[in-house]
Amino acid sequence: MQGGTFDLSWMAWTWPTAVFFIAIFASIAAMGFWEYKVPGGGPRHGIFRLDTTRGDRLFISILGSCFIMLLWVGWASTMIWGGLAICLLWAIFVFRWG
Repeated sequence: MQGGTFDLSWMAWTWPTAVFFIAIFASIAAMGFWEYKVPGGGPRHGIFRLDTTRGDRLFISILGSCFIMLLWVGWASTMIWGGLAICLLWAIFVFRWG
């Protein structure tokens, strides 16, 4: 910490990268808190034709979001907000119907 800000240059990270990983860890922590407060979340047979729990759907949405962002950066080469919007829609889809 230097001058009141974190210096991430030692890892060659950018702030968006750090925010991305913080968001992943926060979503895993939120899922753990949700499971602690409302246990159960039994398996559900959704559109993917497999029985998935909350944790499975979180994993599928995070994994899919990684691929969506890689494709977005590779093809669009514009601001990543469009990819982020697609990722949010993907996560909603997975948790609702997955």
